[in-house]
Amino acid sequence: MTYVITEPCIGEKDASCVDVCPVDCIHAREEDEQYYIDPRVCIDCGACLPVCPVKAIYEESAVPARWHQYIAINADYFAP
Repeated sequence: MTYVITEPCIGEKDASCVDVCPVDCIHAREEDEQYYIDPRVCIDCGACLPVCPVKAIYEESAVPARWHQYIAINADYFAP
């Protein structure tokens, strides 16, 4: 299982999650509207969850239905 960053991050892009990630799996380019979690690198430690100021991060299995598309959006961001 992995963690997923969802819609509340759009426009916020607070880097608290990046700072606490022990495996550096959270990324975004300057022009991106939000951060993304690489599901191939995420170790499911949950360190990012409590530091997100907008509550945009969920375990993949707990992503609310209205934001379910963000599971693919995060994975696709890192696709070759």
